[in-house]
Amino acid sequence: MRDANPQTIYLKDYTVPEYLIDSVELNFTLDDENTQVISRLTMRRNPASQSVGKSLTLSGENLKLLRVNLNDGDDLTAVDYQQTADSLVINEVPQDQRFVLTIENQINPKANTALEGLYLSNGMLCTQCEAEGFRKITYYLDRPDVMARFRTTIIADKNRYPVLLSNGNKIGHGELSENRHWVTWEDPFDKPCYLFALVAGQLHYVEGSFITQSGRNISLQIFVEPHDLDKCDHALQSLKNAMRWDEDVYGREYDLDLYMIVAVSHFNMGAMENKGLNVFNTKYVLARPDTATDSDYEHIEGVIGHEYFHNWTGNRITCRDWFQLSLKEGFTVFRDQEFTGDRTSKAVKRIEDVNMLRTRQFAEDAGPLAHPIRPDSYIEINNFYTLTVYEKGAEIVRMIHTLLGTEDFRKGSDLYFQRHDGQAVTCDDFVKAMEDANDVDLAQFRRWYSQAGTPVLKVQQHYEPTGQTLTLTIAQSCPPTPGQPIKEPLHIPVKVGLINRDGSTASCQLKGTDQASDELTLSVTEAEQSFTFEGLAQQPVVSLLRGFSAPVKLAMDYSLEELAFLLSHDSDTFNRWEAGQQLAGAIITGLIEDCQSGRDMRLDPIIVEAFRKVLEQPWDDLSYFSLLLDLPSETYLAEQMQVVDVEAIHKAWEFVKRTLAQQLQPQFQALYQTNHRDESGQFDAGAIGRRRIKNICLSYLSKLENVDIQSWAEQQFKTARNMTDQMAALATIVNNPHPAAKQCLVDFYQQWRDEALVIDKWFALQASSPMPGTFATVQALMTHDAFDLKNPNRVRSLIGAFSQANQLHFHAANGQGYQFLADQIIALNTINPQVASRMLSALTQWRRYDESRQALMRAQLERIMGTENISKDVYEVASKSLA
Repeated sequence: MRDANPQTIYLKDYTVPEYLIDSVELNFTLDDENTQVISRLTMRRNPASQSVGKSLTLSGENLKLLRVNLNDGDDLTAVDYQQTADSLVINEVPQDQRFVLTIENQINPKANTALEGLYLSNGMLCTQCEAEGFRKITYYLDRPDVMARFRTTIIADKNRYPVLLSNGNKIGHGELSENRHWVTWEDPFDKPCYLFALVAGQLHYVEGSFITQSGRNISLQIFVEPHDLDKCDHALQSLKNAMRWDEDVYGREYDLDLYMIVAVSHFNMGAMENKGLNVFNTKYVLARPDTATDSDYEHIEGVIGHEYFHNWTGNRITCRDWFQLSLKEGFTVFRDQEFTGDRTSKAVKRIEDVNMLRTRQFAEDAGPLAHPIRPDSYIEINNFYTLTVYEKGAEIVRMIHTLLGTEDFRKGSDLYFQRHDGQAVTCDDFVKAMEDANDVDLAQFRRWYSQAGTPVLKVQQHYEPTGQTLTLTIAQSCPPTPGQPIKEPLHIPVKVGLINRDGSTASCQLKGTDQASDELTLSVTEAEQSFTFEGLAQQPVVSLLRGFSAPVKLAMDYSLEELAFLLSHDSDTFNRWEAGQQLAGAIITGLIEDCQSGRDMRLDPIIVEAFRKVLEQPWDDLSYFSLLLDLPSETYLAEQMQVVDVEAIHKAWEFVKRTLAQQLQPQFQALYQTNHRDESGQFDAGAIGRRRIKNICLSYLSKLENVDIQSWAEQQFKTARNMTDQMAALATIVNNPHPAAKQCLVDFYQQWRDEALVIDKWFALQASSPMPGTFATVQALMTHDAFDLKNPNRVRSLIGAFSQANQLHFHAANGQGYQFLADQIIALNTINPQVASRMLSALTQWRRYDESRQALMRAQLERIMGTENISKDVYEVASKSLA
């Protein structure tokens, strides 16, 4: 058991650092189990600090301290400092002048399974220092508002570690005795220690170059293990695309002469923006048409863009404290979303982002771990790398963009970069720059940063034929969240369009104004507010919250006929898709009620006709077309229920998909055959769209359990020359009663056993299958030779996929899924607490299920809480879930 409850950190308690660090000289002598670190810190008292003490406290964990020296005199003795489990306190340091503190310590990278600090990954030494990993390398002022210049010298065996990398520019290298060599790197920019990086190993690289808008030649290098060299071309091109886009859209030019990316196989996150040396999960670098899907290619470009964009929104300007995490992450996610939309399909990208927000972040907002995008407190900062901070944070930035417009948003970002370059700042500083650049008042809008939960907009409409007016009355509310029982009205931008009954666009003109347009953005700022449109000869159909202009739930009574109408006629691509989702969702919800009441299920023909119209229309954007045919996910449907019934959801969902396949079989077959061609290696919009539309048709047709169609899936699986088509075929085989399922899984594994990222897909596909026997399969896969509990990617692909992407089997009524997950969390708690706490998310929503499942889930949470030596990461999530 714990000795005491972990300490809670509060935003209100923030104080400036007592000391500052001007420069850091680091010297590493590398060894898998016994790395020596010497840090030489040039420090001074912070004139802004009000503290009067003479001592200096540095953070440090799991370090073997060897010596401490002040100002190059005699080494300090044990009476001059105190060591605790997480700090080093120097009793007295100079107060009126700069001083040099030298610390020597040892660390064991091989034993570092938490993958924070310096650790071993598949024979490579690498670092992860965000948020507080640097303290596991050496004693330091490990906080983001302490920024310093870093010079790093690395010494290592030439055979074991031929490549030695760190931040900045290489300024020296040489040979040493005993087959050793050294390299010195210098970063010319001040940075917090969380941006420090070191990588050493037997790496090869691909190289390219980029000419900036001012004519500078930047060298680009992507380092991988030798067998992965042929999977780097897409990542390299993605980096060039991101660099050009940031210049074109934000006027931001790269500031070093070298940009490096390293792909590592053991990584807790997706990637890390360390200055000039980005460390990436292999998942977001490696791609070849036969090993990576179209979605993998798009995600790689998006994540590479994200980390590159951090160079300005995160590195040049960083966070004052970790409560401001969304300052860099929300803004950068918004930037990477826009980049991907420009590179692919804006419509598809927006739908994909909103889909994730509504299925996962809205659940976070509605649960015991709800928090604002700028939290008020935390126990373990790693637990706040959440969808709320990232994805909802991006939506808050997007709303500012919507309210100001593209040109004025750029004026605000320019002022932000100019005003705060080289500083550690707050979310308020970002909003203030937007205000000052455009002479606007965003005081009420700031509530988005401090108020948790998902607002609900209830909309009523009244058409007055005599006056030819339409009045929309919008009431906003937000349910209570932990620590915030009362909510204040937010400033919510609501985009609206009006559509005549013949499908033409009606003019939007607010009463009392002269200007009319096809679309307006309403500023909803009060608890209840009315907006009257005039000049409407007939009652239009309202298209509300276009483009998903705010992260809210919209409650508006649309008839099924109106939803079908919008699916056919809405000019807003998001709302057109959303109408189809609402139509299908309403029909599935009715069928769920039929299941629960024991009534026979019958499909309303309105959805068949609506889908028929979609299938018969010509589409330029085939990827968007495929999304219009997709049903809302079972996870999303569960979010709409007061008490989740996983069996009824699955039964109703399967019935709708199967019935649509039966009634629209000729159209699905024709589309499949028309678009079934080999375009492996082609990643233009047309080829990607053809693959997507073909494969969604196959997923429908597979519900028919037709022998001919089963042979189509098997033939596609065997002959596919790209991973998109092969995985799509395998998914239809594994997720349906296909006679060749077992053999196809064996064949797939034998084909790809040497490709770790492909085998991750193999694990995830089996773990998420709705077929009977899946739980037994998952248990068996836990003992598979390819499974490794120490590899986060593998944990996510098996344990994560089962608990988070398999509603039906994880929530089995006997509770076996809950016990299985708790067992793995307890095991991971001592291996990798960060990954363990993230696996807990599947249990945090326990109150949304029936009483029997609530009791079973709660019992497992309590068992986790009773674990001896529970980590801060797991304790915080589990205790808040039970509170």
